[in-house]
Amino acid sequence: MALLLGVDTGGTYTDAVILRDEVEVIASAKALTTRHDLAVGVGAAVRSVLAQSGIAAAEIALASLSTTLATNALVEGQGGRVALIYIGFRERDLEAHGLLDALKGDPHIALAGGHNHAGAEAAVLDEVHLRAFLETHAASVGGFAVAAQFATRNPAHELRVMEMVREVTGRPVSASHQLSAKLNGPKRAMTAVLNARLIGMIDRLIGRAEDILCEIGVAAPLMVVRGDGALISASQARVRPIETILSGPAASIVGARWMTGADHALVSDIGGTTTDVALLRDGRPAIDPAGARVGAYRTMVEAVAMRTTGLGGDSEVNFLSEGLAGGITLGPRRVLPVSLLAAEAPEVVHDALDAALRNVLPAEHEGRFVRAVAGQRAEGLTPREKAVLQRIGTQAHPLADILRARIETGALAQLVARGLVQVAAVTPSDASHVLGLADAWDAQAAQKALALFARRRTGSGDRLAATPQDMARMIISQLEHQTCLALLEAAFAEEEAPFAEDPAALARHVLMQRGLGRHTGLVRLDTGLAVPVVGLGASAATYYPAIGARLGCEMILPEHAAVANAIGAVVGRVTMREAGTITAPSEGKYRVHLGTGPEDFGDEQTAMERLESVLRDLAVAAASEAGAQDIQVNVSRDLRRAGIEGREVFVEAEITVEASGRPRVAV
Repeated sequence: MALLLGVDTGGTYTDAVILRDEVEVIASAKALTTRHDLAVGVGAAVRSVLAQSGIAAAEIALASLSTTLATNALVEGQGGRVALIYIGFRERDLEAHGLLDALKGDPHIALAGGHNHAGAEAAVLDEVHLRAFLETHAASVGGFAVAAQFATRNPAHELRVMEMVREVTGRPVSASHQLSAKLNGPKRAMTAVLNARLIGMIDRLIGRAEDILCEIGVAAPLMVVRGDGALISASQARVRPIETILSGPAASIVGARWMTGADHALVSDIGGTTTDVALLRDGRPAIDPAGARVGAYRTMVEAVAMRTTGLGGDSEVNFLSEGLAGGITLGPRRVLPVSLLAAEAPEVVHDALDAALRNVLPAEHEGRFVRAVAGQRAEGLTPREKAVLQRIGTQAHPLADILRARIETGALAQLVARGLVQVAAVTPSDASHVLGLADAWDAQAAQKALALFARRRTGSGDRLAATPQDMARMIISQLEHQTCLALLEAAFAEEEAPFAEDPAALARHVLMQRGLGRHTGLVRLDTGLAVPVVGLGASAATYYPAIGARLGCEMILPEHAAVANAIGAVVGRVTMREAGTITAPSEGKYRVHLGTGPEDFGDEQTAMERLESVLRDLAVAAASEAGAQDIQVNVSRDLRRAGIEGREVFVEAEITVEASGRPRVAV
């Protein structure tokens, strides 16, 4: 009998489960996610689930972690300060491909160098300017990203840059050719930038999680869920944290399949920060062929075809003043619920809310608070950002007490984006407390905050809502509406016979929306989902029955829906994929593009055998390093040939090797 521990760190809660032999859930538990030190929440959840089960920590044979940390960080624009080294590309490519937006003002340099499509050097690497750049920014960034032209055909310049970064700065460096074997330099550069930004964050999480598990007495090896639902070792996740984007959502898909046995269904997981929707087809989640997309970023990471929306229980409620009726929208930014902050700092929150309610006219920042996130590295801040952070100190404050000039709003926004500061404001979680749907935190504070929000004036001069309860119902209704849109978008995107129109536009189309209301006039409209929805997340049971009714579909709410991610974390397999390419730079020459550089062969079969052998060794070694046992290997070949003058000519070949097995358990 093997006892398996699964842990998931979400935006609001950290979940833990113990399974017996992947067959039975013995116990589950929740603890608040502690943003200042995620391991504190991990420890609380693990201690709680061990106490509930009566199992000794030493009996755990395998521990596995899934996390929304990387996903949430990218959706919210957070992460460490990084520098990009862009080799062989034009400076204007940075803006054309969205890299400047992703850098958010972080330093970058475009250098001469790079290779051509055949792997030959196109220009000499400019090491003089590279060294000067590294010396200038060594102390102001947490890591470097490097992307060179055609690095997947010859990584020599990326390898040299990695060597110089370590020599000059000692900082971690993310090389694009190690993250993807595919072409498309700007997209690989984006992936490398995001990987570099996440390294410090994921490293701290895994390191502290290992420490806390050891302290509790869990000696089993720690695994981490990758974005495609497979498991990797903690050491592998530390080096390539970008692969953990969509880790939590991927784990939820695996958990949903395990709990329900569903073959064909949409799986929707609502957390504190995001709602993640994916399709189970024939019992398997589809892998996104274009690479994982999270928020505004498209990466080259293999991950489940997941649509992630900035919508959750802790999404910020935004007031819409346009039009006579006014209204609200939710997200995409996550904020701290007022009711949660009030449970932790009651005097600060209640005194400020009471003072605001006594004012006749609404103030700009009423009902909003701010606090620093302890233990974060504050490097590369501007003088204004430093001043605002110092003013916040270690306590919670009403936002109006911190912002002394309108220009400081931008400084605060940058501190929030860097993960150094949290803003507290009205959220759906607060609305749930007002309506009695939740009781974990301070419902009285939530009522006061919604009373303040409700008195905002619409274009017609009327109050937005008459009472806090009316305001709460408006927020919950908006959450249901936006969740329906997210589900419809995912369904349109995954249609086997795709529509030409944009899925988001189709979901919002007037005919679609009228059809959800079963419009009958001269025209009868009846629309909805034709597949079941598996609703996951702690609040799914609260919100999703009404969503199923709106969409006219079966809503499946599994018994352990609240901890689906933690379940999925321990029932997955270790799977490693390695891919490589063979090209033909001239007739009779077959060039194998390897991570150590290109190798030439005089016949096709020898080249194929060489590439497959190298990829097989790499995949099996990676799977073994991740802790897999009984490893099975599958090889796929994609050969492209062309007919020229009546004969067939080799153009290119791509080989993919997949090695997989169940993780070894401690005995």
